[in-house]
Amino acid sequence: MESHKKTIIYQMLPRLFGNNNPTRKEWGTVEENGTGKFNDINVRVLKRIKDMGVTHIWYTGVIRHATETDYSKYGIPQQNKDVVKGRAGSPYAITDYYDVDPDLAENVENRMEEFEQLVQRTHEAGMKVIIDFVPNHVARQYKSICKPEGVRDLGEDDNTNYHFSTLNNFYYCWGQTMHRGTYTEHPAKATGNDQFSSDPGNNDWYETVKLNYGIDYCDAGGRSEHFDPIPDTWNKMTSILLFWANKGVDAFRCDMAEMVPTAFWFWAIDKVKFCHPNILFIGEVYDPNQYRNYLGVGFDYLYDKVGMYDCIRDVICGHRPASDITYQWQATDDIREHMLYFLENHDEQRIASDFFAGDGKKGIPGVIVSALLNKNPFMFYAGQEFGERAMEREGFSGIDGRTTIFDYWCVETIRRGYYEPVKQTKEKRLADEYKKILSIANNSKAVAEGEMYDLMYVNQNIGRGIFTFLRKADNELLFVVTNFSDEAANVDITIPGNAFEYLNIPCGEYDTKELISGKAAKITLNADAPVKVKVPAWSGRVFQFKLNK
Repeated sequence: MESHKKTIIYQMLPRLFGNNNPTRKEWGTVEENGTGKFNDINVRVLKRIKDMGVTHIWYTGVIRHATETDYSKYGIPQQNKDVVKGRAGSPYAITDYYDVDPDLAENVENRMEEFEQLVQRTHEAGMKVIIDFVPNHVARQYKSICKPEGVRDLGEDDNTNYHFSTLNNFYYCWGQTMHRGTYTEHPAKATGNDQFSSDPGNNDWYETVKLNYGIDYCDAGGRSEHFDPIPDTWNKMTSILLFWANKGVDAFRCDMAEMVPTAFWFWAIDKVKFCHPNILFIGEVYDPNQYRNYLGVGFDYLYDKVGMYDCIRDVICGHRPASDITYQWQATDDIREHMLYFLENHDEQRIASDFFAGDGKKGIPGVIVSALLNKNPFMFYAGQEFGERAMEREGFSGIDGRTTIFDYWCVETIRRGYYEPVKQTKEKRLADEYKKILSIANNSKAVAEGEMYDLMYVNQNIGRGIFTFLRKADNELLFVVTNFSDEAANVDITIPGNAFEYLNIPCGEYDTKELISGKAAKITLNADAPVKVKVPAWSGRVFQFKLNK
């Protein structure tokens, strides 16, 4: 992490982000609904993203995955639609780890060069590039046509007579055939969500096959590990990581990391970081009991979904008091700098959807807490800053409060926000609030490097929707008060004597600036004396003090 910089990650699906086709037909083809391209993420767009305070862009859906769209005239194998989810297909059903999605290229034959140019543009704009690494499973019809010379394909040398072998890349169901519509697979391979049968259901990851990292899940004595000699899959997948790192990718968001053994991660991350010491690994891990294990094998950051995300969502929805946030950061206090906070991503429902809060504005106090509470990274999802609702019926995705990853679609808030900006709209006002909050995170040493002091333990009766804390570095102090409720709050916040001692805060009257509204204020700081603060509904106040030395 750069000095005085908070790591701020912006997730986008290029297929959706740059799509300016307003047709939006349910189950529409690429010809009908269009698709965004790498080239749509141009210098102007990148500057806008950078100006929000973003340090890293996570380009989701870059690597070539299964799709119903026929690119066979370019030598790309056609996929059977009965094992593809949606017209566009899931970005997590990879068909070639060494290729990029042809949907995203202006010139399909030059698709890799167009991606490399996007990496270069992003770097020149002052940001770093994250892509997905999908290690647990691949598309059912995986076949690499772009693998480097001398590389053996996944499954190419498998002995399909074995259910399990450390020499195999896949698991096989002895003598069984998978039938799904017009698709036939013999012998059937195990499905990505650990279904070791030939008949995965509609709720299974039926479009994927499980990769074999040396664990026999169906051993007579139960699950057993076979890591010596090194399984063939370990070498192949590490080579794939190095392939993308050599193209200038700065970080990998590792899909379903906990479905792959920690022994592999220790082995692979060590090899990649030996060649690329500054590369980052972000793990999608949902079991808090496993957090320290995955950090111990080399991950830099882990999703804090089950803890902080679930808590803040419940606070926004009124199911829990804001004071519960204290317990969540305390639960990971020893590893807090490694926890990735977020309120939206492609798996979660939009804040503004009817399934969550119904209004993007209600996410603002959660953004303030997530972005400013600790030194750790904060991530937000393209369209979140405009209050995207995701309440359309796109096709495979249906109306579920999530932006589709399976369909060709135009996200109107993104199109208006980046390609048809207007002067004053509700969307722009929300985006401006995001920019102010992230600019505080970006420009404040107290946020990026400072200490945090949670004030809730001495303010327990302050109100169900109030959460407040301090951040301090050198002579900069931030006093943060958030309001997760429908009504403005006039509150008296007590700052205890211990906070003055711990953070070395001199008592006295200060001329302060409230960084979100930009207004000046006079505040007197005295140990155990209340500070009166008015906080608007669904918002927060961030007072900046320059302390007397």
